[in-house]
Amino acid sequence: MNSSNENSKSAVILGLALVLGLSVFGLLMGKAAVDYRQLERSVAVKGLSEREYPADVVIWPILFTEANNDLPKLYTLLDQRIATIQGFLLEKGFKPEEVTVSAPAITDKSAQQYGGNVNAEFRYTAEQTVTVYSEDIERVRTVSKQLSALGKQGIAFTGNNYQAQTEYLFTRLNEIKPAMIEEATREARAVAEKFAADSDSVLGKIKRASQGQFTIEDRDKNNPHVKKVRVVSTVEYYLSD
Repeated sequence: MNSSNENSKSAVILGLALVLGLSVFGLLMGKAAVDYRQLERSVAVKGLSEREYPADVVIWPILFTEANNDLPKLYTLLDQRIATIQGFLLEKGFKPEEVTVSAPAITDKSAQQYGGNVNAEFRYTAEQTVTVYSEDIERVRTVSKQLSALGKQGIAFTGNNYQAQTEYLFTRLNEIKPAMIEEATREARAVAEKFAADSDSVLGKIKRASQGQFTIEDRDKNNPHVKKVRVVSTVEYYLSD
């Protein structure tokens, strides 16, 4: 009889222990699930950094044309024009190593099958380019406005050709990258903090982040020597109550 009572008590105790254990386990699992869902709450924001910098390299192609019915004379005339342009540039303060000359492009109109050039005044036409590659942006901008002095000497410049467009470059991107990335990330965090405050949440750690590509563009069509550098960073933060 005593043995039976002891067995019954043991069974009751074991059952209560199991119920209590399952209850505690259920509570722990429930809390873990809640914590997990809280960890999954997040907000993704973007931060922008945009700055203006002066170009630091300029490529200035000076394209001119000549025409003649005698090919050797045409080449002689091209050499004379090149010497005149080079002398003008050196006089204006450019260094010899900043000035290069391309090979001429000669067109023989009598050799063309199409185009109706049978009655053209000159059989041969030539295009040649003298290129200035310099870091002195202001000198190029000033001297390029003075080419009329050479035009008065009979040099015919081609200004509307795509190959004759001056190109301004910004080559110091690696120097400014760290500061701009820091600025974009800081702005993204400020946006995230505002969102968290408005939603009665607490901003947590970064869940993931990605840096967009840097873009370099002219500030506007009238100031191609001023560059606008831009980068957008995307950052996702955890949120909690």
